[in-house]
Amino acid sequence: MEGFGDIVSVNWLKDNLNHPQLIILDATIAKVTEEENTTTELQIPNARYFDIKKDFSDVSSQFPSTIPSEQQFEQSAQHLGIQKDSYILVYDTKGIYSSPRAWWLFKTFGHNNVAVLDGGFPEWNTQKGKTEIKAKAEYMTGNFKAKYNPSNVVYFESLDVIGKDENFKIIDARSTERFTSKVPEPRVGLRSGHIPNSINLPYTSILEASLFKSKDDITAIFNTLAKANQHLVFTCGSGITASILSLAATTLGYTNSVYDGSWTEYGTLTATTMDNPKLWTKEQLLAYILIFVAHSDLDESKKEKEYILSRVDTTVYKKVHEKFEQDNDYQSIQNIIEAVKSHDYYRNDLADLFADIKLMAFADGDMDQMEHMAYNLLKKVLK
Repeated sequence: MEGFGDIVSVNWLKDNLNHPQLIILDATIAKVTEEENTTTELQIPNARYFDIKKDFSDVSSQFPSTIPSEQQFEQSAQHLGIQKDSYILVYDTKGIYSSPRAWWLFKTFGHNNVAVLDGGFPEWNTQKGKTEIKAKAEYMTGNFKAKYNPSNVVYFESLDVIGKDENFKIIDARSTERFTSKVPEPRVGLRSGHIPNSINLPYTSILEASLFKSKDDITAIFNTLAKANQHLVFTCGSGITASILSLAATTLGYTNSVYDGSWTEYGTLTATTMDNPKLWTKEQLLAYILIFVAHSDLDESKKEKEYILSRVDTTVYKKVHEKFEQDNDYQSIQNIIEAVKSHDYYRNDLADLFADIKLMAFADGDMDQMEHMAYNLLKKVLK
């Protein structure tokens, strides 16, 4: 079909709306941050609903939007009347949000004649495209055949090796605030953080309102992050917005994959007691506070380390130090506040705690200006 690529415009769809081989799919899902249903009762004519959360995900998985089996994908696609030779155009009502996930799934299961509508339903409305009321429909079973392409998918077990391999680059599509743990994850109980050695490219960075930015602009963005010969691995919260970056990278010629479980899986499988300050022991909290103050001048001296080890067990010190190195200053303060709240610290307890801080700071002979500032900050937030 002429002009059919990975991304097509509203004008292209208007010209080809009635093509006999074209199947239009509405792949809309609610954003995890949405508090209420914002879906519309209208759709592009003859659109069929591509249910990512139910029909095209492994609903038995503990993680959201997990890729389904080859058999499940094939059967669900056939139930939508999709044929081997169908041209599939996907859109969503957010503009560009979940439609690239459907695009990625079709590519992963061996169907290359699939595209995303640039701007989605908002752009279709803006350009006064025809619409109709949504209605349930039955379709003649299609002859679609799925063939799983493992190179499109990365799994948890591979991440440690990939993260250390210069031929790969892990790119996280979440917001900078989530990537840097300045705001909590929207999924209740999921810890904050990011995959080691990953970098951040919020998916919104390559969009202009509901449309993709120009190819030149997106090229410039990717050029600052990755080399042309690197294999890009995209991650996000649950594999949805990572697919947006995968779509963009594919149009630029990058080989790439999506880490299907994304941060929801990684953050869950790598969680430890240290990731939840409310579960810290008082010894762990003391170690964290002393390490925090010792590093306030960017240098934990030998004498300071010796003092800390005189107060806490070596194993505790090592585990807490690993946690501290993962946290930024904001996270460190929040961790300390949460941990103190979980224990019954009375006035005398806090006095002893601050005495410990002073003794550690003076262990190398002097409490410098930065350590003074950290000490005063802690007194302020823990009073």
